[in-house]
Amino acid sequence: MFDVAIVGSGPAGSSCAAFCAKAGLRALLLEREIFPREKVCGDCLNPACWPILRRLQLTERVQILPHGVLDRVEFIGIGGRTLAVTLPAGGKVEIAVKRSLFDQLIMRRARELGATICEGSTVTALTAPGAATQNWTITAAARTFESRVLVAADGRNSTIARLCNLLPRGAKERIALQTRLPLPHDFGNRVVLQFLPEGYSGQAPVGDGELNLCLVSVPRKMPALRSWAETRFGISREHSWRTITPLTRASITAGHASLFLVGDAARVVEPFTGEGIYYAIASGELAADAIVSQRNGRDAAGVAVAYSAAHAKLYCGRLWINRLARSAVLSPRVASGLLEVARFQPAMLRFLTAKIVR
Repeated sequence: MFDVAIVGSGPAGSSCAAFCAKAGLRALLLEREIFPREKVCGDCLNPACWPILRRLQLTERVQILPHGVLDRVEFIGIGGRTLAVTLPAGGKVEIAVKRSLFDQLIMRRARELGATICEGSTVTALTAPGAATQNWTITAAARTFESRVLVAADGRNSTIARLCNLLPRGAKERIALQTRLPLPHDFGNRVVLQFLPEGYSGQAPVGDGELNLCLVSVPRKMPALRSWAETRFGISREHSWRTITPLTRASITAGHASLFLVGDAARVVEPFTGEGIYYAIASGELAADAIVSQRNGRDAAGVAVAYSAAHAKLYCGRLWINRLARSAVLSPRVASGLLEVARFQPAMLRFLTAKIVR
């Protein structure tokens, strides 16, 4: 019997497990893969992540991982014109770090704090609390677990949301490809957001002499965008790329009676914004606080409502950036044209960057 079972040990799930264990709850973390594993991501840690990582006592450990320090964002238009915006320095610096390293670090921290970790454990069956029992029954890797609370942290195609009939259909208007390459010798400490006729490309150094390269486009234009990347970076046609889909999906109510959704399982954010990891660990901490509140005697329904409200507030006022990013892919020439406007109104670009990198 566990106080909380968390399915998915990405940043959202592992941070939730760590905070729950830190509060003295008996936490179970189920993960279908064996770590370390790679994940399609821009790999950027927004400065807003640092306070949460400090509460997990992980700041120094993250900083000694191989990483790239990002001191500016360069926006490159279709015609090649570049506009640069300086990023925060010092304690609010933005870095790029491989998800294989970052995710494993948080999962290890959850284990150190007392969480039970089961890797290679795919959830195959789920029974919700009912008349016979007040607990969740979870079957994974031929084992059965019981828990008072369940957390879905298993991504945009959440198995838990699907088994609970909560998962909406995803839109297939865009796709993303990601890979890592040797870092060009003159790349510098920058993150590049490059608009092209077929979509856009994100590029950032992640340490150990590697470059994270992401491509986002609509399906019919992706072959041309990939061809551009092959020419630009000297990539062979046989090179392996990772992919994710969908990039867009309707959000799910984050809080239900004894069920909480965190990270991409609740709401998918655009890769353009570089905020996915922040939202993951922030929602993981919010869910842990809610679970502790319920364990201390607060009504489950009231806790669910309060968590949903706090989760919505986390995103409040920022979803327009998601819509802007989506438009940048669907209408890259319009987005590139806005960069030309920003040449004469640089405050507009600084405002946008400040909203993304806070």
